[in-house]
Amino acid sequence: MKTYRLLSIVIYLLNHDTVSAAKLAERFEVSKRTILRDIEHISLAGIPIKSLPGVRGGYSIMEGYKLSGQLISEEEQASIITALKGFISAHDNKKYNDVLEKISSLLPKQQSQQHIFLDFGASGENDELQEKLKLIEKSICNKNAIHISYVNAQGGTSGRIIEPVALNYRWYAWYLLAFCTLKQAYRIFKVARINGLQHTSNPFSKAHDNPAVLLEQAFKNGERKGFNITLLCKSCVKVQASEYLNGTITQTHENGDFTMRIHAIEDERMWFAMLLSFGNMVEVLEPAELKTRLIETAENILSVYKEW
Repeated sequence: MKTYRLLSIVIYLLNHDTVSAAKLAERFEVSKRTILRDIEHISLAGIPIKSLPGVRGGYSIMEGYKLSGQLISEEEQASIITALKGFISAHDNKKYNDVLEKISSLLPKQQSQQHIFLDFGASGENDELQEKLKLIEKSICNKNAIHISYVNAQGGTSGRIIEPVALNYRWYAWYLLAFCTLKQAYRIFKVARINGLQHTSNPFSKAHDNPAVLLEQAFKNGERKGFNITLLCKSCVKVQASEYLNGTITQTHENGDFTMRIHAIEDERMWFAMLLSFGNMVEVLEPAELKTRLIETAENILSVYKEW
């Protein structure tokens, strides 16, 4: 256990700047005294640890020091390849396939059997989407602004010039973090809603900070309004409702029917389509406004098929 912790501390220091003893103690769930002893053992093993005093002081490993690649086990290397294959299934780009080839060459010929398979191919089935991703990546690398026509969740369209900063795959879709020159602010755009993407010769108007930090700030600032829905569901759709509605069962009744609570985002459509797909197997108990909306939608659907 101690040997594993020592190795983990070395790897952690390699991946971070100066780290305090308190931070290391918190990270590895030991006392500061234990960390001091661990640092001493690591130094005695010949690994060049630097100690910086002061409030912002701590420990770091001398720049240029590298660990042997043999420290990554066969199973760990296979896990890296599995994750990369899953990413490539969502974003077909030659350079990532080249990376996969290089990493695969590190594995011995007789490697252990793979037990986890990742496939995000649903996002890779659309050739138009893949082309957008490639164009956006090119703009990010070249630091050139692009002109887009964007359709928001309500169906409104607007044209704007943006400076793309980072692409992010989450919630089963691709999102773009970009600096909007019109709003002079960072915005999140759903790539599937971007139309008419065109490169420009305009260089970025400013240097953009750490993309990871900007990305999380933009998602936090752009959090959309949500609300809770209470449903009464038939027992026969328990598995399907849990899978597709992703809610919490709050009560199970004597006949097997159950009450479920789900959280929905107002300007998204998938949850509403799912509710409709369950027909009379799922009843909305509240809010009342959603009941009215479902009734109106059902009547509109019926009006299309009246003559049938």
